[in-house]
Amino acid sequence: MSIEFEAEAAQETAWDLVRMLHQGAAAADFADQLARVELLPESSAAKPGLVELVRMAMALRNRLDLSQQRESGMMAVIESARDLSSRLHVKELLGAIVSRARNMLGAQLAWLSAYDTGLAAFHVLAADGALVRSTGEMVAGRDLGIVSVVVRTRLPFTTPDYLNDTRFPHDPALDASFREEGIAAVVGVPLLWEDEVIGLLFVADRYHRTHTAQNISVLSTLATHAAVAIKNALAFEQAGAALASAEAARAELERHTAKVQAAAEAHEQMTSLLAQGASLGKLCELIARLMQGSVLVLDDGAQVIGRGSAPGYADSAAERYEAHGDHSGALVKALRGSREIGRSVAAYDVDGESCRASAVIAGDGVLGSVLLFRRGELDEMAIRTFERSTSIVGIVLLSRERMEATRSRDQSALLRALASPRQDDLAILCERAGRFGLELSQPCSLILVEMGDPQAAQESRRLRAANLLPNTVFDEMEGVLTILCATTQAEDVRRTVAGLASANLGADYRGVVSRPLAGPADIPAAHLTLRRALPVLGRIGVRGRIVGQNELALYSTLFETHDRASLAAFLDTTIGALTAHDQKRGSELATTLLSYFDSNQNARAAAERLGIHVNTMRQRLATVEDLIGHWGNATRALEIHIALRLWNLGRDLGEGT
Repeated sequence: MSIEFEAEAAQETAWDLVRMLHQGAAAADFADQLARVELLPESSAAKPGLVELVRMAMALRNRLDLSQQRESGMMAVIESARDLSSRLHVKELLGAIVSRARNMLGAQLAWLSAYDTGLAAFHVLAADGALVRSTGEMVAGRDLGIVSVVVRTRLPFTTPDYLNDTRFPHDPALDASFREEGIAAVVGVPLLWEDEVIGLLFVADRYHRTHTAQNISVLSTLATHAAVAIKNALAFEQAGAALASAEAARAELERHTAKVQAAAEAHEQMTSLLAQGASLGKLCELIARLMQGSVLVLDDGAQVIGRGSAPGYADSAAERYEAHGDHSGALVKALRGSREIGRSVAAYDVDGESCRASAVIAGDGVLGSVLLFRRGELDEMAIRTFERSTSIVGIVLLSRERMEATRSRDQSALLRALASPRQDDLAILCERAGRFGLELSQPCSLILVEMGDPQAAQESRRLRAANLLPNTVFDEMEGVLTILCATTQAEDVRRTVAGLASANLGADYRGVVSRPLAGPADIPAAHLTLRRALPVLGRIGVRGRIVGQNELALYSTLFETHDRASLAAFLDTTIGALTAHDQKRGSELATTLLSYFDSNQNARAAAERLGIHVNTMRQRLATVEDLIGHWGNATRALEIHIALRLWNLGRDLGEGT
């Protein structure tokens, strides 16, 4: 081969190499070019130079490729840094870090761990590419596994075969997780912040793989950016949390201020109402409106003396309240606790309504209690407002108690002066009675109701507290409720007292109403007569009724010194055969005979009164005569008539003898 031809071939080869470098030809193309040059004859003087030229071109191509890889890696890192710096949500940021680490190194899985002081170990916060759930829950101690090496050296660490690597102590639990996931090659790099390892970033593959220094450098750079991003995200979250906390505190302060203002306004409204001398009912309505529920005020005997309900509130529980009802035990317990701690206490719940009770205390005594019925929970400020309202109610009750005590004292003194056999100046007594609305110049009536201590005194207080007996003078006198009223209202007074006594005492009372009294001078004698009549009612078994004096006049005279046994013996001796026959046969012979006597022993008039035929009347009288004998004798007839009236009185009053 001529020298000119060799030079020309060498120049052509050089141009081909330059063109291949410019076009970024693959490594295989350069290898083919090297093979062609090496096929030149050994005798060719240009062959060594051409081989060296191709090899230099191949080296240059490799350097360009490496530079390009580095440029791509740096661009990926820069792009990752830009992306990570824009993420401020920690969980989202951690997911992005492990995903980018896996993609940048072409790994099969990646995870990021952080140190947990509670566990005293690193635990996985985020993972990508894992197939087994336990991989995302791995925990590694500071002195075991790759963690021990990275934390100690603060440098990256790589192993192509983790499970068989003896350069670090193994954790059996961690090895089991790796074995289950199939992990072989692992690279771990530290996340450093001011020379402190705040976390670890791992990439792994399920085959043996050796990572290049370039890969490890890219991963370390990513970890550095990740550490900064994590710190920024944590700082942002902390700032956000602090801002949210400050906002919540401000909102809570505003709510608290509003509640304090509302409580102050409520207290002002109550005190203003109190200063105006408002009634207990008005105060209850205000409290109920403020508390958005229903309010009951009870006296010391658990009787309702005041109530109120917020507009639109269905106060079914308050309406169903009974002094001795189903919840009385819970209420007594709650009020006992309220007295002990000086605060209101939750008593019971019924159909979604809660009852809160607060005792009204004055000194060492209990004036009563206040019950609040409402739906929903009460906050501490609302409870305090309710308890302040209880104090206001206590002032009203104390004022009422003092007024009632004064009124009761005046009424008691007046009543005792009028009932005394040695009456004071009647003109003065009449004037004093007029202050209570009772005109003694008009016919009046005296009502005595036997209840016993302390019931008579309690009923007197209840009547006075509820103002149930206006224009009357009444008080407890020696265990007997004594009432002086106008004759025109005597029947209303009897019904009112009987209703209240029945509700609170059942049938454990008895009473008598006097005949109309012409003037105050007749009161002492009437009082003495009625006091003598009350034991007679007890002896003949009267309970739960208030009867008229006319019904007892004869019996008070005849039997006021007898006991119940002697009365029963008298009845049995006189008409026992008759009443026994009626009870056994279901007949009405005793009623028939009483009607006969009440009709002046006129059989036809008695038959008309009973609504039967006169012949039937005569047949019944004949049967009666067979049973108790003839009553033609006036004394015998009087005894039988008295016995029948006594029997009938006892039967009508519900007890009998």
